[in-house]
Amino acid sequence: MKFYRNHRLFFSAVASLFIFLTVVIAIIPALHNQLSYAPLPGSEPLAGDALKGKAIFVANGCVACHTQQVRNIAMDRTWGNRPSIAADYAGIRRTDIWRNTATLMGTERTGPDLTSIGSRQPSDVWHLLHLYAPRSVVPASIMPAYPWLFEEKSQAAPGDTVVNVPPPFAPADRQVVARPEALQLVAYLLSLKQTPLPDGTASPDFLYAGTAGNETAPAATGTGTGIADGATLYAANCQACHQANGEGLKGAFPPLKGSPIVTDDDPSRILTIIMKGYTSREKEGYPAMPPIGVTNKLTPSQIHSIINHERKSWGNQAREVPLEEVTKILAGIAP
Repeated sequence: MKFYRNHRLFFSAVASLFIFLTVVIAIIPALHNQLSYAPLPGSEPLAGDALKGKAIFVANGCVACHTQQVRNIAMDRTWGNRPSIAADYAGIRRTDIWRNTATLMGTERTGPDLTSIGSRQPSDVWHLLHLYAPRSVVPASIMPAYPWLFEEKSQAAPGDTVVNVPPPFAPADRQVVARPEALQLVAYLLSLKQTPLPDGTASPDFLYAGTAGNETAPAATGTGTGIADGATLYAANCQACHQANGEGLKGAFPPLKGSPIVTDDDPSRILTIIMKGYTSREKEGYPAMPPIGVTNKLTPSQIHSIINHERKSWGNQAREVPLEEVTKILAGIAP
């Protein structure tokens, strides 16, 4: 009973037990992990605008709806080329001595996982438009808009980054200009890419794949298995910009419906655009298209399915291009 009546002895014992458990359960395992895991070769630490963008990501509560972890289950295959491993987070350091927010793995997916969003959607223009008016690019989106990251001006100044917002989302007689915070946040999002594993390293498996009949849909990044379906591949790699109806967004992304590039009897030009990107329509106000075939690691079979889907959809009536022709053309295109 003396132990319980001596408050100094009692609280000293409690504090000692707490410190002991903290060291054993938290600090020692953390130090062990820090010594055992190193960043993957080729990974780049955050710096510059991307590092500032991470702070904006945290400040705006994005982690509440978006995770940054690809679990090792088949349903997560769409978010990355492989399940996440400890080394993916080994190079991340705490914000400062007062704040941690080192990893932003998250706990809920109200929105999609962002582990490889820089690869899945490499267009900075798309991200800016999505932040200003989410439903202008994803009609079913429930994401809130972030207008405070932008400024509406009657006339953009030299050096301003103008966001071409399509009607009816555009403000009347005003131009939307991205603030530095918006550009920094987009820089952070574009930096989110899975680092390839070193050559010879076995990639972890996706578990609980289910029946073979459920595994025919390809992954969003073009790494899935099974029968390549042009509509599914288009939705995963192209639809965010060019829209499900192929009509694009006025002033933001050009239409594929009725496009002479898409329907040209010679598919060399559209295949070159997919592999090398496209900048020839910037004078018309359209942004540069990234080399989506290289970025998303699309195979010749998947590209073959995508272009034939585009050439036969939305009223387009171009001939079907054989896989052999696609493969031959791609072999002559240096990415």
